Amino acid sequence: MSETEPWEYTLYIPNDVRAVTVSRRTLRLILTLHGLIGLADTAELLATELVANAVRHTKGPAALRVRWSAGVLRIGAWDADPEPPEPPRELEKLAEAEEGRGLAMVRACSDLWGWQPLTRNGNRGKYVWCELTSAA
Repeated sequence: MSETEPWEYTLYIPNDVRAVTVSRRTLRLILTLHGLIGLADTAELLATELVANAVRHTKGPAALRVRWSAGVLRIGAWDADPEPPEPPRELEKLAEAEEGRGLAMVRACSDLWGWQPLTRNGNRGKYVWCELTSAA
């Protein structure tokens, strides 16, 4: 399989803080096997923030979705809470903040990010995503 062929993985996760580590390690393995190790560090940071938010701020199941197409890596987290995510804070205000850094880091480290309402397996929720463009 070449780097130019599109692919997609979805990892369904329980509402458990250990799911953050499982998601991060799974993502690194996926990227390594697809020859995209150069994106792994930033992708891990972004996936960690998205999955941590899904697990921390909701009570139901969640999912990590990773998709590669046309030189763009899209990382997203679905959760069972249909409410929009909190808007990201300004980076300058984060030094003293106890919480709320996650989406600011996602905004700062990704090329594009957003969210949308989403229904999965009969459950209403939302999908928060970000994209990284390959430097290759």
